Amino acid sequence: MTQRTGAARPPGEPRRVAYLYLLPAFLIYAAFLLYPIGRAVHLSFFDWDGLSLGRWAGLDNYVALVADEGLRAAFGHALVLIVFYAVVPLAIGLALAAILHHAKVRGLGFFRTVVFLPQVIAMVVVAVAWRRIYAPDGTLNSLLGALGLDSLTRGWLGDHTFALPAVGVVGTWFETGLVTVLLLAGMSRIPVELYEAARLDGAGAVKEFFAVTLPSVRGEIAVALTLTVIAALRTFDLVYVTTRGGPGDSTSVPSYEVYHRAFGLSQVGSAAAIGVTLTVVIFAISFGINRFADRGAT
Repeated sequence: MTQRTGAARPPGEPRRVAYLYLLPAFLIYAAFLLYPIGRAVHLSFFDWDGLSLGRWAGLDNYVALVADEGLRAAFGHALVLIVFYAVVPLAIGLALAAILHHAKVRGLGFFRTVVFLPQVIAMVVVAVAWRRIYAPDGTLNSLLGALGLDSLTRGWLGDHTFALPAVGVVGTWFETGLVTVLLLAGMSRIPVELYEAARLDGAGAVKEFFAVTLPSVRGEIAVALTLTVIAALRTFDLVYVTTRGGPGDSTSVPSYEVYHRAFGLSQVGSAAAIGVTLTVVIFAISFGINRFADRGAT
């Protein structure tokens, strides 16, 4: 037998050469992501106003985060927004995508463009438009008045009970198109033979959906949930433009608290602790979604 020579090495050997190719991209990634995260973690252990010399605080900022009722409420509001940003759009998107996939609607490409349109509009523009819709003299109240439902009119964004759901509805409107397009793309790849086999077994439309369609788009569902959950948890511009966390703190969310504490209250250490905690929560939920999707696929 002849011994392997240097010329007969498989592609990519020696491995240190491959790492050199990855180095430029890794340096950019480290400079713009890993270093800021590390710096935020470092600042979270200090009591610092952003200008004077910081004082070591240890875990005090994290203890205060757990003890502060307002901050706990902000994270609770973010979880409520997950329902509006992720769960409701997923339910609507599944129904719309299934109907459009089976109905073979003409002009499907145009429909995809229309439902996806909110994604290409800046959220600040979306927030300004919906703030006008929700205004006391806005479109929504005018419509309710025209229908004889004047008793239901209110200042939606100024109502302690309805302000958070009103913000959530904007998230539902914004994310539904993205979810629908993702699911339509997944359903278009399902082999027709699977549906034919289900029909031969006597499956109706509902059973066909749960037996064939839903398992086949598990990957797309995981992607949609990951994107929409992240969008819900890091919501800032929508809240900032529409309510500024009000009325009171009824629409305050972690991202807004980071901004408010860092630039409004000069509590940079506390803001950093909130940001680090929010990052961990986003990572944990995203990891859980993908683990669940991978387990279901095996």
